[in-house]
Amino acid sequence: MSVERVDTPGGEARIHWHRAARPGLVLALGHGAGGGIEARDLAALAAALPAHGVSVALVEQPWRVAGRKVAPAPRVLDEAWCALWPALAAPGLPVVAGGRSAGARVACRTADGLGARAVLALSFPLHPPGKPEKSRAEELVSAGVPTLVVQGARDPFGRPEEFPAGTRPVEVPYGDHGFAVPKKAGISQEDALAVIVDAVQAWLGTL
Repeated sequence: MSVERVDTPGGEARIHWHRAARPGLVLALGHGAGGGIEARDLAALAAALPAHGVSVALVEQPWRVAGRKVAPAPRVLDEAWCALWPALAAPGLPVVAGGRSAGARVACRTADGLGARAVLALSFPLHPPGKPEKSRAEELVSAGVPTLVVQGARDPFGRPEEFPAGTRPVEVPYGDHGFAVPKKAGISQEDALAVIVDAVQAWLGTL
């Protein structure tokens, strides 16, 4: 793993590269508003995919690098993501934009303009918890590129069955917004992460 520092309008961002020996594409993943690149799903993908020809770039937004605890406005997040995109595209490979939660929203909003090959949306926050009327579905459906959604069955920000017609999320059984599963669930935490990794790997192979 190597770390690349990139200046953006919002300050320094960091790209944590997990490179494949013979990469065919780059999967760039941003973190959510409540955590960083140590999230279990991001870490699992970064650990597994390089062996299958996918270089994974885990992106730390400037606010997180600076040690702030509250994410800035969506416009600021988008500006930073767009500013570091040339570094993600520098290997000369197709780049799949993605992320979890707020990072998935950033990827959806910017994918078409940046020329992303596709979008991977992990735990897309379809609406605030308990407020389905405040839908963010338009961000998702207007990404303009092939999109895969992976969603926990118990995600309070939007369960798989709540997504609009034409969007069929990969469901992680018993998973919450962080893909955590209860100890008494019929699936282990390791198996839940395997559902994510296997689905993403298979989908990337179709691009």
